[in-house]
Amino acid sequence: MTLRPGPGPRPPLTAGQRLRQAANVVNGSTLAGVVVALAARTRLSAGPRGLILAEGYAWRLPVAGAFTLGNVVLCRGSTAGMLARPALLGHEERHCTQYAWCLGLPFIPLYLLAAGWSVARTGNPGTGNVFERNAGLAAGGYPVHTPPRKAVAGAVRRLFGFFPPPPPRVQRRTV
Repeated sequence: MTLRPGPGPRPPLTAGQRLRQAANVVNGSTLAGVVVALAARTRLSAGPRGLILAEGYAWRLPVAGAFTLGNVVLCRGSTAGMLARPALLGHEERHCTQYAWCLGLPFIPLYLLAAGWSVARTGNPGTGNVFERNAGLAAGGYPVHTPPRKAVAGAVRRLFGFFPPPPPRVQRRTV
């Protein structure tokens, strides 16, 4: 495996970026990201701020334009396309920091739990997800507000393929 150099000169990493990079190497999440990137036959290159960019991810799951494992950002498009979207790259970088705070791979079940909670409450995996909210909903392409009542009904419809009609209202006559 050869890590291609990214485009252009890079400023030195800050102390926080070096700490995050080291934490994600030690906790194994960056290694997991590199293994998935290689298994998916992506092209790896050095990205900004200590990130590793993996372009051309084509597996079906997860259903996202980009996602993060440790300090590895796997994207379906090109590295140039990711670098051209600084808000999205910043969003994914915040997920890298979340991996470090969660001590690596425990981030994955915690994220899935938060996504399930979000689907139940808002109808989508991001709007009510604490990790996505912290990373920036709009930057990640998630709706910022979803009315909870309609969202829960929509989630039930998607989960069970139907939504039972509400019970009929009984009108009482007052005399």
